[in-house]
Amino acid sequence: MSVNFLRAFLAVVAMAAVSIATPVQAASYKELVSQGYKTGKLTRGPSGAQGWILSKDKTREFCLMTATSAYVGKNGMVAFTSAGRQVKIDRKVFESHAGSAGPLPQLEDLNAGRPGPDDVGVCRPVK
Repeated sequence: MSVNFLRAFLAVVAMAAVSIATPVQAASYKELVSQGYKTGKLTRGPSGAQGWILSKDKTREFCLMTATSAYVGKNGMVAFTSAGRQVKIDRKVFESHAGSAGPLPQLEDLNAGRPGPDDVGVCRPVK
């Protein structure tokens, strides 16, 4: 009986160690929106990073912005620095050197809380 008890005890300890060592999976923006979370306006998180607060009932998540640049109207463009500042870029000059910037978001949409899934990184619970 003591051998069976020891095996059972070791199995419980092993399962506990695995569950503690398993990292918490961050939710994705797509998953949260599909669950009914509403996206707030572009803001800064506790670390100063730019992103959005998603909320549903009393649950809130902060999702990081991954967009590195955005269009401003028809001719303007901004780039986001790692410090979260916006630097104006001449869109025509940029595109003449880098080619078409592709499907970039409009700054107006980012500010209003209408990011595309590609503009949003990991989401973490807000405490």
